[in-house]
Amino acid sequence: MTQPSDSRAASSSANAAVTYVFAVCRSTRATSALDVTGLAGLPGGEAVRLLPSGLLTAVVQTVPAADFTDEVWQRRLSDREEIERYARAHHAVVSAVATHGPVVPLPLATLYHDDDRARSRLADEADRFHTALKRVAHHAEWGVKVYRPLAPEPDPAADAPPPEAAGGRTPGAGLAYLNRKRGAQARREKLREQALDVADFIDAELRGLAAASRRLRTHGAALSGDQRVHVLNATYLVADERAHEVGRLVAALGERTGAQIELSGPWVPYSFVGEV
Repeated sequence: MTQPSDSRAASSSANAAVTYVFAVCRSTRATSALDVTGLAGLPGGEAVRLLPSGLLTAVVQTVPAADFTDEVWQRRLSDREEIERYARAHHAVVSAVATHGPVVPLPLATLYHDDDRARSRLADEADRFHTALKRVAHHAEWGVKVYRPLAPEPDPAADAPPPEAAGGRTPGAGLAYLNRKRGAQARREKLREQALDVADFIDAELRGLAAASRRLRTHGAALSGDQRVHVLNATYLVADERAHEVGRLVAALGERTGAQIELSGPWVPYSFVGEV
């Protein structure tokens, strides 16, 4: 389910309430028995509840429409602490429900005018949801980031201009300077290519373990503040029965390649519910 087209229009009245949808799961006896009212949900909303619709059940919360107008939400998006607070609240509900069975987590701020609109969307996309639920059942998502080791400190001589002589520049100094610069650039390019080859190798090995995978955009130092060179940012959908193999494989790959590898998870498989 993508961001519904009526989600912002639903927020036109300051006193109105709208239906916020966290996730979708199967309608089973176990689901019906879930007590989600104790979950905190989003700030300012009513109790988290279940919204059955045929063979599917949505996990929802009634929230003030005024909290999700375009203006308010855009302002919230520019406040890192505030948007993280909402993201954590959303994830907490999804994670709690996921401990009882497969779920399809919906994007942050998925809203409908009311429960009837939410039920209608569940009915319209029932086949997609069932396919996604089947895909992620008994699987979890694992994240892997690979960094190239920090490059050695540059040689100051490589960047130093040619020395001056009594009658001008030392003969041949300019050519030597250019050759040093070219050599340094060639070494940097070779290191980069080697790091990308290592990233491809690690990704291929992990894909052999996973049911599905996705390669994501790497993070630059300007975004993360981390000066390491990020060469692989990927996520893998792994069966629960093979979860114990993930850490062992990552450790072995780190020893074999010398790369810095960071493993996170297991997570609710957010990255794979849309691939149906």
